Amino acid sequence: MKWILIRHGKTQGNIEQRYIGCRTDESLCSQGVESLKEKEYPAVQRVFVSPMKRCRETAELIYPGVPAEMIDDFRECDFGEFENKNYAELNGHADYQAWIDSNGEMPFPGGESRAEFVARCVKAFGELKKRNQQEDCALIVHGGTIMAIMEQCAEPASDYYSFRVQNGNGYVLYPNGHYERLLG
Repeated sequence: MKWILIRHGKTQGNIEQRYIGCRTDESLCSQGVESLKEKEYPAVQRVFVSPMKRCRETAELIYPGVPAEMIDDFRECDFGEFENKNYAELNGHADYQAWIDSNGEMPFPGGESRAEFVARCVKAFGELKKRNQQEDCALIVHGGTIMAIMEQCAEPASDYYSFRVQNGNGYVLYPNGHYERLLG
């Protein structure tokens, strides 16, 4: 039994390096669709997705015919006032600089803190692990969701940001916490 954690395919917001969280429900862009079609992914018996369009569309492309169960708490972080903005638009704002200086620890203004976000994702993952002890399962989620789960569950342990993955890529996580990069 293993967990395949896959970041959704590329969106226009990803191309523009925007903070696309749980408030912006955008679809995959054509580049994202084509990139996913070029990759092969491990077979699974179950698929779980964030409710966001970009994750549902990715699941349909990667695992056609495998029903996907939506897990609300796998949605991306609430970026609050930073939502749908990029570095160029936020650079020079005091709130953004304070958030950068905190290494992303303080809450997004009007949004979630990383601690709240990680707790939400890890709790949802823990509940899924209790329900699914035998089947290989895929999670089609967000980069932040993957970083949150891996930071708390992977062995050897590492910090949140070391588990960044590109769109369409991710990790294979085994029950003992060991993992390998998924090059999808």
